[in-house]
Amino acid sequence: MKITGVKVFQTDAIWRNWVFLELSTDEGIVGVGEASLEGKEVIVETAIRDLAEKYLVGKDPFDIEGHWLHMYRDEFYKGGPILSTAISGLELALWDIVGKALNQPVYNLLGGRCRDSIPAYANAWYIGERTSKGYAEKARKVVKMGYKALKFDPFGSAGRDMTREHEMAAIALVEAVRDAVGPDAEIMIEVHGRFSVYTAVKMARELERFRPYWYEEPVDMENVAAMAQVARHCNIPIATGERLFTKYCFADLLDAGAVQILQPDIIHVGGILEIKKVAAMADAKYIPVAPHNPNGPVACAATLHVDMGTSNFLIQEAFDDFDPPWRNDVVVNGPRVENGCYTLPRGPGLGLELNKDAIRE
Repeated sequence: MKITGVKVFQTDAIWRNWVFLELSTDEGIVGVGEASLEGKEVIVETAIRDLAEKYLVGKDPFDIEGHWLHMYRDEFYKGGPILSTAISGLELALWDIVGKALNQPVYNLLGGRCRDSIPAYANAWYIGERTSKGYAEKARKVVKMGYKALKFDPFGSAGRDMTREHEMAAIALVEAVRDAVGPDAEIMIEVHGRFSVYTAVKMARELERFRPYWYEEPVDMENVAAMAQVARHCNIPIATGERLFTKYCFADLLDAGAVQILQPDIIHVGGILEIKKVAAMADAKYIPVAPHNPNGPVACAATLHVDMGTSNFLIQEAFDDFDPPWRNDVVVNGPRVENGCYTLPRGPGLGLELNKDAIRE
């Protein structure tokens, strides 16, 4: 079997665009991938076409490890978001081809299952008016939908440091959500890398009493020493990793003891093999992984295949119920959340196909 070409499809998803792709082969098998990257869709599409032409067309799709090595090593600039996302999308499509050729779901080719269902936490549920009453009402609805965990950013447009008024407003939002969902639901606090070390530690101490499940990206990801400093002075587990690319970027973070929950993103870290390697690196230090995924349904499906067979998997991010209503229309047999859990992906490969009529619409 040989790869014959690539097609790329961009799809509106309100606050970002999804970038899907198809790799075709001379045996008629088509592999589906995703390479969404907020605000950089046109650049990523160009990179996908360039990499496919240079490294994949005319080649055997089964040689995934070798193709990844050449796409990464033979390009002069490595490890950034554009190249890594394009490689990731193509790598997902290669796995989809192999699974379809062998009539096996991808998770079976990665070692099989560790679990039968995948616990999910809700994100994007809180978008809109930033009031304690509004957050509480929305949080109660999330729990009624069956979710046992939910994540939100209470800090609005805060920068490195905040006024006391801004701090108290954020604390009030967290308190309102905790009171609304009760003691049994988990809440995750998102910071989006905005704080100074001082503010990150200060706010963590203010929020401890609400028992957050984790404290996500309290400082920017570029500075491992700063993240480690926060971790040493914080009693809430630090979660980070969504904006790191390839296993090489995760090594220093893990060695510095700067993270307690790792969050690689399958379509930015380098794809299925690379996220498995990152998870193994984390497992060697007894650290669980909770893959980042605000992306479209193809990236979600691929992540679920990894979740199924990763021993140190913890919980999966889910935008599904809070995304555009056409999320489930742009694919056939896409993943769904039921009662707070994703169900097992079905079918060979990634288990879904693009609905190009819906994508065009």
